[in-house]
Amino acid sequence: MANPTDAFEVPEEVRAFAEKGVLQARDNYAKFKEAAQDGNGAIEAVFNAATKGAHAYSTKLLDFGQANTNAGFDFLQALVGAKSLSDATELWSAHARNQFGTFAAQAKELTELTQKIAVETAQPIRTGASKLFQPVA
Repeated sequence: MANPTDAFEVPEEVRAFAEKGVLQARDNYAKFKEAAQDGNGAIEAVFNAATKGAHAYSTKLLDFGQANTNAGFDFLQALVGAKSLSDATELWSAHARNQFGTFAAQAKELTELTQKIAVETAQPIRTGASKLFQPVA
């Protein structure tokens, strides 16, 4: 009597279908792996840009603090040298106007820097999203 497993043969269509399924699974896995690696790279780029931006912002704040402190000391030195109350009042008014303009310029500069940091931090996300959602050829 013949062994029942000897007579069993997988039809060619089934074998071809299975091979095609395996190839598609490998291709999909490769695409998924690449997308995951790109995503990790994008996250790393976002954190690097955010860190760089935070450093630039804090450096700018320190620079402004130093400049404002120096302006305050210069004002006090000039105020001590005032010869009359009217000279002191004039110095005070001039300093107040100058500092108001300085603060406005500093606020504008910080706003522009914040916008630049936001754009640079979001760029890796936009780049990654455009790669991820490209039309399939």
